[in-house]
Amino acid sequence: MSETNIQEAVRQKYAQAARQFSCGRTACCGDAPEMAGHDPVTANLYADAETAQLPKEAVLASLGCGNPTALAELKSGEIVLDLGSGGGIDVLLSAKRVGPAGKAYGLDMTDEMLALARENQRKAGATNVEFLKGTIENIPLPNDSVDVIISNCVINLSADKDRVLREALRVLKPGGRLAVSDIVVRGTMPAEVRKNLELWAGCLAGALEENEYREKLVRAGFETIEIEPTRIYKVEDARKYLQESGVDVDAMAQHLDGNFTTLSAFIRAKKPASRNSCCG
Repeated sequence: MSETNIQEAVRQKYAQAARQFSCGRTACCGDAPEMAGHDPVTANLYADAETAQLPKEAVLASLGCGNPTALAELKSGEIVLDLGSGGGIDVLLSAKRVGPAGKAYGLDMTDEMLALARENQRKAGATNVEFLKGTIENIPLPNDSVDVIISNCVINLSADKDRVLREALRVLKPGGRLAVSDIVVRGTMPAEVRKNLELWAGCLAGALEENEYREKLVRAGFETIEIEPTRIYKVEDARKYLQESGVDVDAMAQHLDGNFTTLSAFIRAKKPASRNSCCG
């Protein structure tokens, strides 16, 4: 299974999701539209006060597993980059937090999601926002250009996470912060899951083991690394989606829940303050 195949599967899935959102439907990291609002991954991530003034489509298009805008502790005047910005909810929330003196970038590779995000930006009247087309493996920004990088259930989708993290380090200013929500696993993921393209696009098959995530951050050059689990999921939480992806859930359930755990986590790290101490 090649990196190109994985990237194309992800692109197609989220292009389809963007088209659904444009019709007022919802979908999340693999769940059927009708399940939105009851999904254990996406439920109750944002306070009502945060989303009350955002366009409905931006809220519906939230496909994440956390709230990185709160995690990042954004300050007025900061420059923020959201990797895999989707419909734009975290970019618009970030723009409010950093204020007119700051700026929020969103990066996405899917034309349909970018169109949806830019329309949401227009509806929100956000002038300190810019959506960029590109991949998270090749960030189209210069070195040392952003204060904070956020991401919401996206890094797991990449087939080259080492490159993603090196790129994140490169564009962060010295002392800059990485503050992402992502899916991580404990235990050994079954090969049947790891090789399933649909499950890659659904935020499961590409998830890193918790300690491996930490090791990759260290190798990229980050320091002050924290991984804080926030929600633990069982097979039953994703039964419908796993079945639709061709997985024999009953045959795998005992193995999965006994030896393999999926969870969402807040992941924090910093770029060293000294330019000479990092490898970006």
